[in-house]
Amino acid sequence: MKLLQSFQLAIKSICSNRMRSILTMLGMIIGVGSVIIIMGLMNAVKSNIASEFSDFGTDTLTVSVMEHGNRRVKDEDMYQLAKEEGELLKGVSPSADQYLTISYKDKKLTDETIHGVAENFLELNGAEVKDGRFFCYADIMLRQSNCVIGTYVAEELFGEECPIGKVLKINGEDFTVIGIRKETAGSQKYLADDAVFLPYTKLSRMGNGVALSYVFAVNRPEDIDTAQAMLEKRLDEMLGGPDYYYINNMASMLKMMDTIMNMLTAAIAGIAAISLLVAGIGIMNIMLVSVTERTREIGIRKSLGARKKDIQGQFLMESGVVSGLGGILGILFGVVVVYLIRAAAHIDARPTAGAILISFSVSVGVGVLFGFMPARKAANLHPIDALRSE
Repeated sequence: MKLLQSFQLAIKSICSNRMRSILTMLGMIIGVGSVIIIMGLMNAVKSNIASEFSDFGTDTLTVSVMEHGNRRVKDEDMYQLAKEEGELLKGVSPSADQYLTISYKDKKLTDETIHGVAENFLELNGAEVKDGRFFCYADIMLRQSNCVIGTYVAEELFGEECPIGKVLKINGEDFTVIGIRKETAGSQKYLADDAVFLPYTKLSRMGNGVALSYVFAVNRPEDIDTAQAMLEKRLDEMLGGPDYYYINNMASMLKMMDTIMNMLTAAIAGIAAISLLVAGIGIMNIMLVSVTERTREIGIRKSLGARKKDIQGQFLMESGVVSGLGGILGILFGVVVVYLIRAAAHIDARPTAGAILISFSVSVGVGVLFGFMPARKAANLHPIDALRSE
């Protein structure tokens, strides 16, 4: 019952000084809101990065080979290697990438990502075709001028028109659209849907210095490190040492990127949380002013039998309620801003329960912590001296 009475008195005190209370809460509102906004945006960034890595396959190993002397690696060698190590490997696809200009009628996209892949690219990467078809063995062997486009490219170049069967130009050369890859990243520029796929045999003939690599997919993601060790051993035998190849492990890169993003998120959230400490100092100042203004009231309550812990508890309750209300308003502010950014920027930003819980708990804790000294000062006032106060 005493807690309820203390809470009611705290609300009454806050309402009697509305403007001062709102200004005191402002630091908490900004601090809590900033933490929620930052965490929501960083989670969106992490989600986009994970989506990009998954598009290339977190269960894949990309081998880049540097030929030297008489030691050369042919496509057949890599296919044979994948076949021999079938217990670990699902298969392999030669791969090449370029950034070229593509156009259709009067529409043009510059520096588009052009992926040269084999016919088993979909199987190895878990991708799907939305309309039309993907490449077949004949497309690869005959270096057919066919292409499969992402949904972003389809929307930008063709709009409502069906792209299947249409001819677009890639670096000035005609290519027939035979398929549209299923959307995986919201049809946004620079993400997975902003890409064009060609037979790797065709792309490797389109420009000078096109580097060919080999993408190996493992049967089980948990065997990715074992498969990498096996490839290193086999490639050492084929090429004569580790200086002539490089293995890119997408799963390891994703883990490293996730660790970096978590550290960055914690650092930025920590900087934003400094405003909570500033808000705590503001609460302490206001509570000290409140103790001075209510000295006579404290003297009357003590003369009527109030104990030190009752006075201290009352002022701690007030500082806790002020910071708690500021935390609640900060949560509302942060959630609203995150969803506004999500709608405006078309990113997967959303507030997290962890950020809300932690920021609110810290706001209340800071309020109580910084309210302790004013509460202690009020509790230690002598009743006679307090009653004499004007």
